[in-house]
Amino acid sequence: MSVSLRPGDLTLVTGGSGFLGSAVVRALTGRGARVRALVRATSPRDNFLGLDCEVVVGDLTDRQSLKAALKGVRYLFHVAADYRLWARDPSVIMRANVEGTLNLKREALAAGVERIVYTSSVAALRVAGATVPVDETAALSPHEAIGVYKRSKTMAERAVEEMILRDGLPAIIVSPTTPIGPRDIRPTPTGRILLDAARGRIPAFVDTGLNFVHVDDVAAGHLLAFERGRIGERYILGGENLTLQQLLATIAGLAGRKAPRLRLPRAPLVPLAYAAEAAARVTGREPLLTLDGLRMSRHRMFFTSAKAERELGYRSRPYQQGVADALSWFRAAGYLT
Repeated sequence: MSVSLRPGDLTLVTGGSGFLGSAVVRALTGRGARVRALVRATSPRDNFLGLDCEVVVGDLTDRQSLKAALKGVRYLFHVAADYRLWARDPSVIMRANVEGTLNLKREALAAGVERIVYTSSVAALRVAGATVPVDETAALSPHEAIGVYKRSKTMAERAVEEMILRDGLPAIIVSPTTPIGPRDIRPTPTGRILLDAARGRIPAFVDTGLNFVHVDDVAAGHLLAFERGRIGERYILGGENLTLQQLLATIAGLAGRKAPRLRLPRAPLVPLAYAAEAAARVTGREPLLTLDGLRMSRHRMFFTSAKAERELGYRSRPYQQGVADALSWFRAAGYLT
């Protein structure tokens, strides 16, 4: 059954100030939707400039703030997540991504929200042993997940699926791959790779692969899932599969630098990752090189969006446009000098 957004229907977007969340807010306001964005008190607000939306402060671990944010809301886009591959206290990531998701979904049920798009991640899909791009059928178990971020997103997705079956939660699940593009304000771990590569700080690479997609295409996919998606279904929202070497070469070309050609074996990087994490525990800053990142890099994380293309009419632009838009935004925002 297709659903249409109507201008007067109040829609809540969690994580609305973030990289992907602000892209979803832009897509919704561009369609004339009445949007309320839930942000934390410490969240930067720059991504709201020029947008016509109501901003409310709350936290996924504070159910009273969620109850207030959901008042009068008809539709919900739950985009907020703690997207870090490392944290000094991993339980913070777990609380935000698992407990926070359950809190929000319970309050949404109580508030009578009619339709929900839940932003999961391809982190909740199994890539180990895959010989072709992975689709939505490759569900991962929490005990198989590498690292706290993947484990938290897998646990949250399994919990949402249970609520759909048990409680009638009216949710559609979308699984973005690796978004790139403008307004990566924090930036995300992927945005940090783009920045460091553009600055010439990544002289070598490991043999791994990812699926990269323009953040605005992922946002458009959220709206398509809302309008055309089936309750309880999962849709991968991705772009192009490419190796890390290919991505770094593209960034180098746009930044006017030489592309790195040195491929590193993983084993010598393990002690460096230990050292980087030890330093991060002192400074509190997320390390660029992590043990979990090295473990994940053993697999080529390639995915297919064929289901979303077939059922939702989803399309994505060439990944190079996402890289170009990201670097252009970083430059204009003063991240690259």
